[in-house]
Amino acid sequence: MAGEVQHFEIPYDKADRAKKFYSTVFGWKMKDMHEMKYTWVSTGPVDKQGMPTKMGVISGGMMKRMDWFKAPSVTVTVDDIDKTLQKVKKTGGKAIIEKQKVGEMGWSAYVQDSEGNVIGLWQSSGKGPM
Repeated sequence: MAGEVQHFEIPYDKADRAKKFYSTVFGWKMKDMHEMKYTWVSTGPVDKQGMPTKMGVISGGMMKRMDWFKAPSVTVTVDDIDKTLQKVKKTGGKAIIEKQKVGEMGWSAYVQDSEGNVIGLWQSSGKGPM
């Protein structure tokens, strides 16, 4: 369903240090996705595809801190990422990372809202777990 928070992302400076912190403090499980330079984070019980099985639980990811990605952010599902990017631009926001394909799972983009916050967008292809 469009408009729902799908997952979160947390920036890090040192991957091993961040993974140790979150796994030790909260018991989160980590899976490195080396080809994407990304770490998938499971915050609760998951199915065989790594998707949460408990109502209200969302998982997320961690990646290297960048100029445009300095603080934790959320990713919101959209029905049409192209139309959403147009709306963002018309209402005072801007694209930070334009639409990009994520394997067979779907498309992502990152935008800056009217207040300077970075928000991820996600459009599923219907072929993957997300």
